[in-house]
Amino acid sequence: MNPSLKVLIIEDEPLTVDSYLTALKTVSVNIGILFDVKIAHNCDDAISEINKAKTKDRIDIALLDIRLPRSKKGNFLCGEDLGIKLKRVFGHIKIIVLTGHGNPYRTSSIMKNLNPDGLLIKSDLTMEVLIDSIKTVVSGSTKYSQTVIQNFRKQSTHDFFVDNIDRKLLFELSKGTKMSELPSVIPLCSTALDRRKRLMKEIFNITDKGDRGLLEFAREKGFI
Repeated sequence: MNPSLKVLIIEDEPLTVDSYLTALKTVSVNIGILFDVKIAHNCDDAISEINKAKTKDRIDIALLDIRLPRSKKGNFLCGEDLGIKLKRVFGHIKIIVLTGHGNPYRTSSIMKNLNPDGLLIKSDLTMEVLIDSIKTVVSGSTKYSQTVIQNFRKQSTHDFFVDNIDRKLLFELSKGTKMSELPSVIPLCSTALDRRKRLMKEIFNITDKGDRGLLEFAREKGFI
């Protein structure tokens, strides 16, 4: 009997999901591994699949989109948060991140937060690249698409780590939450949160006194 791997696809675009399924079928035929695939289209669906697998099964590979609708409770803002949970729950899991955000700031943060087995920028993808990437990760190696490799060469210029708290801070500011209200939703004091905001503005070279420039930059780079 051929070996079997449990795969979770987390992606909100149906056509993209179809591409992943096609690639998995091709890899299955080529290397003789069966893929048992589950699909989640948003954070809440993904959390449900993770919880089910945690109690009675496993997840071996996740194909993870970064830009996803946030969970209803607001504790998972994007695929990056799901990736952190997947690695915490399933220590052996291999994660392939597929994202439309190819800028060095975003890829650097994804690498530091998740250290995925694969990081692919969607604009780099062809079916051949996707198939080769899945094969490579299944075999135990890592795979990065061309844009990610180019970003590695610029790493020192963009070596700033936007962590989970920074992303939640940006998200709350984008909703209009006031700085004085933030400690009720983020477990830090106002002084620490203000320090984080000022550091991000300094690193990203945002000179305006308000938050508009910071939030525009964060949206452009895919942090919110």
